[in-house]
Amino acid sequence: MPDTRSLYERLGGYDAIVAFTTALLGRLQADDKLGRFWENRGADGVAREHQLLIDYLANVTGGHMVYTGREMRTSHKGMGIDSEDWDRFVQHVGATAGELGVGEAEGADVLAHLDSIKADIMA
Repeated sequence: MPDTRSLYERLGGYDAIVAFTTALLGRLQADDKLGRFWENRGADGVAREHQLLIDYLANVTGGHMVYTGREMRTSHKGMGIDSEDWDRFVQHVGATAGELGVGEAEGADVLAHLDSIKADIMA
């Protein structure tokens, strides 16, 4: 019988998304190439960004969080994100998901969503 739960539920809900985003942001900030995106950010700005990421992921996976941030194209405009940045980001997403035991089907669904917004983020 197919699993009819939302992706949000299959990922483990809010606490799992918080754990994922916390681990992912730590990896991204420590990356020697991607860390540049956080170099000049204050702790409050990073914390706000973290909460927006939690809200966004909870919302797009079927949770009941409201995302109040800007659309992806506007949020990432002018950041100079290139294909190497994108590939490294996706590798970190996969590694983080693996470390946290995210299931293969759920990981594939997350990657499919990322693929659907790639053009907006790299615009």
